[in-house]
Amino acid sequence: MVKTLAIAVPNRLDERNYMELIVPYVDAMQNMMYRLEALNKDFSRKYQNDPIHHIQSRIKTKGSIEGKLRRLQLETTVENARDSLTDIAGIRVICHFIKDIDWIVDIVKRQKDLIILKERDYIRNPKPNGYRSYHIVFGVPVYHTDGMEYYPVELQLRTMSMDFWASMEHRICYKKEPRQPIAQEMLVEEFAQYARQLEEIESHMERYCEGR
Repeated sequence: MVKTLAIAVPNRLDERNYMELIVPYVDAMQNMMYRLEALNKDFSRKYQNDPIHHIQSRIKTKGSIEGKLRRLQLETTVENARDSLTDIAGIRVICHFIKDIDWIVDIVKRQKDLIILKERDYIRNPKPNGYRSYHIVFGVPVYHTDGMEYYPVELQLRTMSMDFWASMEHRICYKKEPRQPIAQEMLVEEFAQYARQLEEIESHMERYCEGR
């Protein structure tokens, strides 16, 4: 009798597989949202001030996951999405000032059941076009009936001025049909200048809250 080896067939990212894929990512994201909201409430009770202005969250769509996998030159399979993407679940935390971001990052890092998977500080090291934000990916525990597994959740932390800049830059530089074609180099320099101006304004405003 000839035995044949079982070959694992990759799961294509069809609609059904996509819905199954994102379930634990939704759980991990909600877990992280709860932690952030609890920290903000605790800080508010103790110091009569909220470090977080508001929080946004999202799960990547099927099309967005497929697009990113193709850019990485990978097949659009469930396995590749799990193994290669750390931003399927994303949370954007909008704060008033940089010191609020520093406080949140520091205290969340101290939560021992979280794992730091990736970290980029674009506040102290802005991108050439002026983009500023703090990116950190945590492995968040999700408990199943047969055990526990970590799932990545990407946090982007910005001040309100950084978020305003990012929204305008995306709207102007990435819209499909710009009314007036502008050289990419000019846009990069202009937006870098706007970022510096907003940073200066924000720094002046923060002085009024130094006694918080």
